Amino acid sequence: AHEACLMFFPEGQVKVWLYTEPTDMRRSFDGLSGMVKHQLLEDPLSGQLFVFINRRKTQVKVLYFDRSGYCIWCKRLVQGQFNYSSSATGKQLLDWMQLKLLLEGIDLKNTRQYKRFARS
Repeated sequence: AHEACLMFFPEGQVKVWLYTEPTDMRRSFDGLSGMVKHQLLEDPLSGQLFVFINRRKTQVKVLYFDRSGYCIWCKRLVQGQFNYSSSATGKQLLDWMQLKLLLEGIDLKNTRQYKRFARS
């Protein structure tokens, strides 16, 4: 179901930042963009994706800016939790596949990426 929503993002080209501290899910556009500036120390207008998860790890919000304004994509789990590792810096850079795995409930710390050929 989330695949249809994620088709809006340019796969492989966009940076994805996971904020690894619990986030109040009552925050919306202004609150989350303020967190991007002050906690993640990133530019919320950059077009990058910023992922926030609540304390119980049952809700996620993804904030991003397209050419005309802020967008928020949300997901609330019926059961289970989103799995990720905390970070000393409070943020973690994810690739596109790691974001998909996170949203599917696959534990990021137990996944392993093998080297693949890439044309330079």
